[in-house]
Amino acid sequence: MELPTIAAPGVGERADAAADAACHLYDTVAPRGADGPGGWSRTAAEDAAEAIETTAHALAHIGPGAEVVLAPVHAALADLRRRLGLPPADVLSADGLPVAPRTVGNPRRTRRVRGLTPPSPRQPPSRTTS
Repeated sequence: MELPTIAAPGVGERADAAADAACHLYDTVAPRGADGPGGWSRTAAEDAAEAIETTAHALAHIGPGAEVVLAPVHAALADLRRRLGLPPADVLSADGLPVAPRTVGNPRRTRRVRGLTPPSPRQPPSRTTS
């Protein structure tokens, strides 16, 4: 299968941003070496796994058979999630959508809803007289 030279609107920019973000993440954790946890937290590891899973789901739509080629990626990430004690990724239906209703919007399907606090009301600047 040959891909076109021009991507659909927004695809190239988002893919470029994802690649840049992955490079920055690697540059952040790689210098720590394999001896330690690399500065990872549970949330950071889950976020990174979700990013890879979501990217693999997006790439599965690139052409016929792509989802079969990408199946080992999902299997490897499921194994990594088990080893790290992370919750499993959401189960997807045949059309690639999560079976359970989402609690937050795409692309972070497995993310727990985090409560947002409303911003504090703006205070007018104090006036000082001299």
